[in-house]
Amino acid sequence: MVGRAYPQDEGLDVIRMDGLIRTNARTGLGEYVEVSVAEWKEAKKVTLAPVTKNIHIYAPAESLRAIFHNRTVSKGDIISTTSVRRPRESMGTDVMFEQVFPEFFGGSFGLGEIKLHVFSTSPGGIVKITDVTEVELLPEAVELPAELPEVMYEDLGGIKPALSKIREIIELPLKHPELFNRLGIDAPKGVLLHGPPGTGKTMLAKAVANESEAYFITINGPEIMSKYYGESEHKLREAFDLAEKNAPAIIFIDEIDSIAPKRAEVTGEVERRVVAQLLSLMDGLKSRKNVIVIGATNRPEALDMALRRPGRFDREIELRAPDREGRHEIFQIHTRGMPLAEDVSLDKLADRTYGFVGADIAALCREAAMTSLRRVLPEIDLELKVISKETLDKLIINASDFEDVMKEIQPSALREILFEVPNVSWNDIGGLESVKDLLSEAVEWPLRYAESFKRIGVEAPKGVLLYGPPGTGKTLLAKAIAYESEANFMTVKGSDILSKWYGESEKHIAEIFKKARQVAPAIIFLDELDAIAPVRGTAEGEPLATERIVNQLLSELDGLEELRGVVIIGATNRPDIIDPALLRPGRFDEMILVPVPDPKTRLEIFKVHTKKMALSDDVNLGEFVRITQDYTGADIAAVCKKAGRIAMRENINAEKVSHKHFLSAIEETGPSVTPDIMSYYEKIKDDLRKKRSKQIETRPGIYV
Repeated sequence: MVGRAYPQDEGLDVIRMDGLIRTNARTGLGEYVEVSVAEWKEAKKVTLAPVTKNIHIYAPAESLRAIFHNRTVSKGDIISTTSVRRPRESMGTDVMFEQVFPEFFGGSFGLGEIKLHVFSTSPGGIVKITDVTEVELLPEAVELPAELPEVMYEDLGGIKPALSKIREIIELPLKHPELFNRLGIDAPKGVLLHGPPGTGKTMLAKAVANESEAYFITINGPEIMSKYYGESEHKLREAFDLAEKNAPAIIFIDEIDSIAPKRAEVTGEVERRVVAQLLSLMDGLKSRKNVIVIGATNRPEALDMALRRPGRFDREIELRAPDREGRHEIFQIHTRGMPLAEDVSLDKLADRTYGFVGADIAALCREAAMTSLRRVLPEIDLELKVISKETLDKLIINASDFEDVMKEIQPSALREILFEVPNVSWNDIGGLESVKDLLSEAVEWPLRYAESFKRIGVEAPKGVLLYGPPGTGKTLLAKAIAYESEANFMTVKGSDILSKWYGESEKHIAEIFKKARQVAPAIIFLDELDAIAPVRGTAEGEPLATERIVNQLLSELDGLEELRGVVIIGATNRPDIIDPALLRPGRFDEMILVPVPDPKTRLEIFKVHTKKMALSDDVNLGEFVRITQDYTGADIAAVCKKAGRIAMRENINAEKVSHKHFLSAIEETGPSVTPDIMSYYEKIKDDLRKKRSKQIETRPGIYV
């Protein structure tokens, strides 16, 4: 037996080969293999050694024999303590992974997957480990005939589209160049991987090299630069010559923007010479058969444009932050060797990790394991050479360990902008049912049911404008719809983007939209939209920063780059002073008035804000609703808070808030909206509807 089969594969005539089995069989993906019955002997003795250098492993022979019982091996194989390298959830519900390998999970090895090298077997050839086999584990690693691949395709998650593209571009030319010769075309010579940090660009390049059995050379951009004249160019030439001698080969240039910036924008002569040398070497790849260059950067716009033309970097592949399905795959990969408690749900973790890239999820799993270790650490005697099995059995990672770590780890794809994971749901907002329905239709449907819009053939709304008096809950509604639609929530305020430096404000807007596309589905919330997008044409002379921001917003909303999975929500108290060009259909498609709450809504708001308060039996919320005409949601929240303070003012040891305390709070807190103000917003609503029904008239100084 090479490896344990999945229980759900029984009867399907399916044989799975993971990366280790393919390495042992000296084969790769896409190749044909012949399966036949092999003659095996019962192993008298099998000697194993750790693959990783500089680590020492101590484990009883009976534990190893239990882990690899009935496993067939031969000298030189690489085997794993987790057997078939797969996500732990793929075993199905009928067999628990911990039951298959009880000695590993919480046992002799503790946390993580351990790869072992079959150093020798007695007798030689193919042998099976049985109950009578003596299993010996060497304490230190031995020299392997070839370096073991660190990363295989099954170690990558959440990047299926990019993986299929890069395999087509790189594997085919390296393995079957005759296909391109037959077609009479040149194989691609370069691929540029770009995307946020931590999305797996470097790992993807290594996996492709390992699976295609190509010689792999890494060039780290900053390391190649030298103060000596011609030294940097010499290092580049050496790398390309080495690749040619060891073809098929892949040259991986990490952080390529550091050695190939735009020559027009750099002041140093060294950078210009390095770019020129790299261009020359890539043009010479036609004579260098079976050599491909992979560049990686998170700033593709900073690269010299001469590199980005066909014939050099033929293809550009973007790696985005993974979606929910991708995050689930990555969690499966990083927890497959971890002893997880039954209360850990990878589905829930995938739902909650908005904006997390692969590196963030790896850090999250690692820190959760360290949290469980800290819990057991006081019981461990570090002077002992071998930790007891009873102590290791306590190393179990609970859902609370992940909860604690998630409070500390911020998604790296969104660290440069104001990002938050909303914790406000519809249940936290009293009433406003009609507004909630409109928001769900305009925002949640396009993000959650994109296929339905595509099937019917209609475009989803790009933007929604929430307007109304202060305190009616516009910001809270935006957070709630982000929570309900499971989208990343990005807040943009005037103070964050307005800059005195020419062009900086527009650059900030462009960067926000770029980030939103990378971490889609996303909601961009433009708070106080009237402050950053007022009517243009009112300033004399040089255009104001706000006018340039409006131009940039229009460009992003109407831009050539589609806003797939991105919705813009604007909030304002003054829709009448927002530039009218933003308010036409195709930009802010929906304009929703958030009114002062009616009696039914006020009752719901009182219930929301008093559900955690200790109330006396005499409290009558219905009476409060009757006497709070024209109170907004913010006013009612203030009333509840003040009622609690009044109760404590009377008696600091008060246990409950009574009816009279609320009456006093209502008397002290008047309504912030008058009937005249609400009439003003109703008039604005009518005006906006009329403008939608006919073409907006052009006035001098006003851009439409």
